[in-house]
Amino acid sequence: MNYEILPDTYWEEQIQRMQDVLQKIRDRAQSVVTAREVPQDEVLLLGTGRRLPMAVLFLDICCFSSRPSGSAEEQALVVHTFNLFFTGMIRIAEDYGGTVEKNTGDGLMVYFEDGGGDPPEDGCKRAVTAAATMLYATEKAINPVLASSGIAEISFRVGIDHGQVTIAEVGAARRFRSRVAIGSTANVASKMLEVAGPNEIVIGDQVYQRLPREWSQQLAHLHLSQTGWVYVTTGAPYAFYKFTGRWISRTQSQLNG
Repeated sequence: MNYEILPDTYWEEQIQRMQDVLQKIRDRAQSVVTAREVPQDEVLLLGTGRRLPMAVLFLDICCFSSRPSGSAEEQALVVHTFNLFFTGMIRIAEDYGGTVEKNTGDGLMVYFEDGGGDPPEDGCKRAVTAAATMLYATEKAINPVLASSGIAEISFRVGIDHGQVTIAEVGAARRFRSRVAIGSTANVASKMLEVAGPNEIVIGDQVYQRLPREWSQQLAHLHLSQTGWVYVTTGAPYAFYKFTGRWISRTQSQLNG
């Protein structure tokens, strides 16, 4: 993956991917049916935790709970919208070497471990470029499809933080299990969503410090200095920044603010 540019070939693949998903949605007319039991996930083995440095990205769709969802038709429309949007977002996260931990209902949680991706790159750089690509794809590919179908467009917000995180499997064998991210990094990234507006990317001080110098100087701007979080070792406030880097075109060599 090229972290400095959106090549035409990559963009064409995204457009084709959206078209394929849309066709599948149209072919699946009865995607919401009455059932008597909750669908069961496949049984997965419980394991021990693993601690490693990573960037954690939280994505949250803005005001999605206010969309009509009372009737069967409205609920089916929500499912179709989710399907189109999250298919695109998950594939983009994976293209940048991210691991999608879970769908949070109207959002996603994604890990970008340091040294991952192809070619290998710092988790923070991959996370913020993935977020910028998600915004670009939503604006240029997903929302036009929704608008042409008479469906309200999607806006979302992103929070990203970096630190040591323990990924663990918890639950009961053969009954329920889930992966959890243990550590303040995931908590902080989630809380950033509360201070991010529609189509904004908010990053923590650790992400700010690890970005390429020209990015942090030109594309990251102090958002909150008193966030309620502090560095344990020094007591200094842990600041949040707005990352304003965006893809203006598919072939530019850098993000613009």
